[in-house]
Amino acid sequence: MEQSEEDAIGAASQKLSHEFKTLINAEDLDSLKQLQHLILGRLQDSNAVLSHFNKYSEQCFAEVSSDFSRNTRLLRSMKSDLDYIFQKLRSLKAKILATYPDAFPDDSTIEALDRRPDLEMPH
Repeated sequence: MEQSEEDAIGAASQKLSHEFKTLINAEDLDSLKQLQHLILGRLQDSNAVLSHFNKYSEQCFAEVSSDFSRNTRLLRSMKSDLDYIFQKLRSLKAKILATYPDAFPDDSTIEALDRRPDLEMPH
């Protein structure tokens, strides 16, 4: 009985696969294969272009990274120098104000005279 069941299952699967084959047009299947090969070729070309661009970008970065590092250090040094200068200016101004209270105009006059943007405040 088991052999007849296996034969019946085999026959049914063959009939089912034959039915599936009749549902699919061979020309459509060939055109799908051609489209897939075309897409594969385009993807491989794109991958090659992107790999080349990545290598080029890596070379460019290697060339300018030392400049970026040097300029970053320079800017940090300049900022600390300017912070020190402004700190000294504030202390000098405080000493002058202590000695000569009328040496600097009041806040309303300062606002009228100084219209520079405050670079420390985010926009």
